[in-house]
Amino acid sequence: MSDSYEVENNGIDGEDPMGSLNHSSVQFKLGSLLDRCAGNKLHFATELSLDIGQYDISEYRLDSKYEIKPDICAYINFPIIPDKVDDLVTVSQMPDLAVEILSPRQSIGYLIRKTKAYFELGVKSCWIVNPGMQTVAVYSHPNQRKSFDIERDIEIIDELMGISLPIQEIFSS
Repeated sequence: MSDSYEVENNGIDGEDPMGSLNHSSVQFKLGSLLDRCAGNKLHFATELSLDIGQYDISEYRLDSKYEIKPDICAYINFPIIPDKVDDLVTVSQMPDLAVEILSPRQSIGYLIRKTKAYFELGVKSCWIVNPGMQTVAVYSHPNQRKSFDIERDIEIIDELMGISLPIQEIFSS
């Protein structure tokens, strides 16, 4: 295993190549909910490869020097596929919102570093979703977050992005 897969706090310090049922379910529900609640002002994509080759974010000790891939991302102005091109494999335009969903074998420290890298890349808001704890941390700056918990909160509010979502719908069975 490479250095980026060292275990940190009993989790993989890097991208988890294995999916999980909870991760997949939460990703689908959250993406659908975001589209339903904010789809009139934002455009969403899942697992979109963002081109970071022109940036040096090595201080965050992420897996790749060339691309970074949020579980869900949102754009105010969605990237345009150029004429005479069928699709884009990587996108150089950074999203306005990046969402990371914690996998059961993944280190939370890795996702926090990844969130800090997103801010350096120009992302305006970042979320870390923890399906096991049923929490969502909404970051408006690298070290400034508001945490939402299914037992305490009715909705998740991202004031910067103008998003308000019912938390129960993300984690419902």
